[in-house]
Amino acid sequence: MITTSATEAATLLQQGKVLAYPTEAVWGLGCDPYNENAFQEILRLKQRPIEKGVILLAGHISQVEHLLASLSEEMREKVIQSWTDRKPTERATTWLLPAGDHIPTWIKGAHTKVAVRVTTHPLCVALCRAFNGFIVSTSANTAGLSPARSLQDATLYFHQELDYLNGDLGLSHEPSRIIDAETGEIIRA
Repeated sequence: MITTSATEAATLLQQGKVLAYPTEAVWGLGCDPYNENAFQEILRLKQRPIEKGVILLAGHISQVEHLLASLSEEMREKVIQSWTDRKPTERATTWLLPAGDHIPTWIKGAHTKVAVRVTTHPLCVALCRAFNGFIVSTSANTAGLSPARSLQDATLYFHQELDYLNGDLGLSHEPSRIIDAETGEIIRA
């Protein structure tokens, strides 16, 4: 199914479906992060090992506030500022944050932290709001291939094996950078 409705797409996620959707720079694959079967389907589609972990995408800081609680006030403000003060053409930032027990092990992979990004992409914001929480976000491609940059690219990779939320990519030309919020280490420049 292809839809342009964030509400319809959120319903598909709530039903345990996998969804391809445009993000700030590339198309992503998403699902309900608490639905292990849907998550395993993403791994199968991507041919991705579970150990790598995935990004959680939120539409508002309130959806990930609990993951920021253990950071210093200074670092917490830096993380929030990177999400809220970004120009649409700038590269988004994903932060590795301390993951509590409420984040499923399959999301973290072999890591003790969880990768989190609060997006300003209007369609992703609407999707997360309609879903009422954060969703899985990993690039829409088979491991080793370039991420999809259009609905056509995504359907060439995955055909009718999943559902699609059609819309425009954001204005960034590169996937998000990834930084460890506790150490400052740049994981993906």
